[in-house]
Amino acid sequence: MKQTMIILALVCYLFSFEVLAKKACQPYLTKLRDIQAQQRVGHSNSKGRSLAEREQKARNKWWQCQQGKLSKIKKKKDKKKTKRESSPKKSIIPRYRNNKTSTPFTNNLVIKGKYQGHQQQAWLDYYRKPDKCKRIKSTKVFAYCLEDEERQQLFFELSLLAGIDK
Repeated sequence: MKQTMIILALVCYLFSFEVLAKKACQPYLTKLRDIQAQQRVGHSNSKGRSLAEREQKARNKWWQCQQGKLSKIKKKKDKKKTKRESSPKKSIIPRYRNNKTSTPFTNNLVIKGKYQGHQQQAWLDYYRKPDKCKRIKSTKVFAYCLEDEERQQLFFELSLLAGIDK
């Protein structure tokens, strides 16, 4: 009689809610421990913040699973999935109508400067870069070089208006 009582108690224990909940919540605990292991490894500041957020979410899911409240989370998660699945995924790689004739490398790149044609060549002949602007090592020198180029452009444009060559 005592043996049957012990066996019955053991069966009740094995199939109790707590034991089943622990087995059901094991994937959440595993995920939480994986994230914590990633946090112990060296990483950047932004990666650390994202890992901390992921750890907090994983801990909340695991705890809610332990409390038997995870069904609410699953319903919310299912709603999010349906929203994602309903919207078309955008491809990073642009699709072209005819891949044989049109690729992203066939388009010409056009960069327009301040001067065009003969005026551009005249500017290149006119402009003299100061020696200290050839290898800039400080912001003060950089500012000086920009101001010098603007000053030379002003004199160049004035000479163009007056019709005078340097």
